[in-house]
Parts: sequence; structure tokens; C-alpha cells
Amino acid sequence: MPRRLSASRFVASAPLLLASLCLAILPAADKPATDTDSKVEIVPRAKRPDAKQDVPRGDIRVQSTLVLIPVTVTDPLNRFVTGLDRENFRVFEDKSEQKVTHFASEDAPLSIGVVFDISGSMGSKLLKSREAVAQFFKTANPEDEFFLVEFNDRPQLVVDFTTRLEEIQNRLTFTQSRGRTALLDAVYMALNTMKKARNPRKALLIISDGGDNSSRYTESEVKGRVREADVQIYAIGIFEPISSRGRTPEEMAGPSLLSEIAEQTGGREFPVDNLNELPDVAAKIGVELRNQYILGYTPSNLERDGKYRKVQVKLVQPRGLPPLRASWRLGYYAPTQ
Repeated sequence: MPRRLSASRFVASAPLLLASLCLAILPAADKPATDTDSKVEIVPRAKRPDAKQDVPRGDIRVQSTLVLIPVTVTDPLNRFVTGLDRENFRVFEDKSEQKVTHFASEDAPLSIGVVFDISGSMGSKLLKSREAVAQFFKTANPEDEFFLVEFNDRPQLVVDFTTRLEEIQNRLTFTQSRGRTALLDAVYMALNTMKKARNPRKALLIISDGGDNSSRYTESEVKGRVREADVQIYAIGIFEPISSRGRTPEEMAGPSLLSEIAEQTGGREFPVDNLNELPDVAAKIGVELRNQYILGYTPSNLERDGKYRKVQVKLVQPRGLPPLRASWRLGYYAPTQ
């Protein structure tokens, strides 16, 4: 009997975990499936009591080098596909096939930071941006925890880690826009805050309308911090149309800045020029965070040379299903010690 195609309501966006000699890899999605429809399409998934769960729902600690790769699988309609097994995946590092020793596909709690732009140019965009956060929260797992960093001339941690989503939403209700945009400083602060996370799976959601014009940290410094952190980053860039006379130099640079930051970690940047699309895009990000398989392997190349290792994931197509597509990180940097 062919396997039943299904899509999950929730996803485990598994971050990479360090043990005494464990290699941290920053997940970064490759070849993300395109979706011209901004609405999230979900096919409910029945609970499978016999579902395989080779990796526990919690921290993974090993005594040897372990690379964990989050993989998203979609069908031709861009729906997330669940119910696949370890045998449906093959992993290659620098063209050499690796043995997948850890496999997980179940939901797990997330620690999430919301990085929210309150600079002067966000005035007319705040209402829909608040709605976007509310829609994102609707995809939350009850065991998730969240914090809120707001930023204009400088970033501020206004709500530390909490499971009470209303605390963040209430704070956003009274937010006013003013000042310049210290986006890079805000990302740096959020990554530092994430060090206090209690869940091994971590992510940031950035909502901003432009590039940086007020940070102390440089792009290279923040990108370096992003590569070191074990945090997946998604960004929504709210931009004026390219033809608009109101498009500032910072907004012109914004899409590439947000995209480069997100792609390093396995997340994505979603450019939005229609404010009404914001809530649907945020919900889509929430669903994507919760529809990933986690593949773990000990690399055959154990050299600690700091070099970039290319990773490729190939799907073994299940019988009876339409052609499936996988998204994964292109590679990682080996440790140097």
C-alpha cells in the first residue's frame, strides 16, 4: 500500500547541539520551494503512535562529532510532507555518502526571539506588523518560549523569555515608531539573549522595513556572530516598491542584508510590498519552522581544518507519491580545535 501523503500542523526546526566534542552546524535552507500563494495550505496529519523517533525530544548529547541537518520536504503543491522514514534520505558531504545515525520527525519546543523594528519609517506599517506577530504566535507549541527585542536608534530587550504570549502582544500594542534603524545591533542582542534559551531548537523572526543606518556593530561582525550561533533566522522585509520615490537608500539595501543574514542560518527572507500579506507570510514562517526532519551523521572526514564542507541531501522517492522536493543547508564550516 502506498504511503499516505500528509502535512503537519507543527514542525521541529531543530537547531544544532554541542556536546563536549560536538560540531555545531548552522542550518541554512537550500533551494527553498517557491509558493506564489501567500496563504498557508495545510493538510491535517493524524497522530501516528508508531512513528519512528530515533532522536529524543530534547537535547542531543554525543561523545563524538555529530552534524545535524534540518530538512524540509514539500510536494508539488508546496505542502509539507510528513511520515517519511530514515530510509527515504541519503546525505553526502563533499560528494562522499554519510551514514545517517540519527533521525527525528516529531514536533519539539522552540525558543524564539521576535526582533521588531520600531524606527520612524515603520509608522504606517506597525498595525499589520503587530497582526503578523499574532498570526505567527498561532502556530506556537504550548512548550515554546519567546522574547521580544524592539529597535530603532538602539535595540532594547523589552520582554525576556516568557511562555505568556500576551505579554509580548500587549507590549507591541503600545509601541510607537520613531528614530533610526539599528538592525545589526538588534540581531546581535537577540543572539546573545538566545544563550539563555532552555530549548535546544532556536529561531529568530525579524520584522523590519529597511537596512541599517544606526548600528555600532558592522555587517561582518554580525554575520560572524550569526555563523557561530545555533539559531535559525527568518526575516520579513517590508519594502516600498522599487519604483516608489519614498524608497530610502536603507530600504534599497534592506533585502540583500536580511537575505544574507537569514540564508546563513537555514532560514529565509520574505520581501513584502503589500502590507495585507504580512500576517499570511508570518503564519507561513511559523508552519515552516515546524515541518522539518532532522538528519544526524558523524562525518567520515574528521579533520578539524576549519574548511567549508558541502552537504547534499537526496530523497529516495516513496512509491505512490508525486515528486517530492527537499530543502537543506548547503554546507558548514568544520571546527578548528
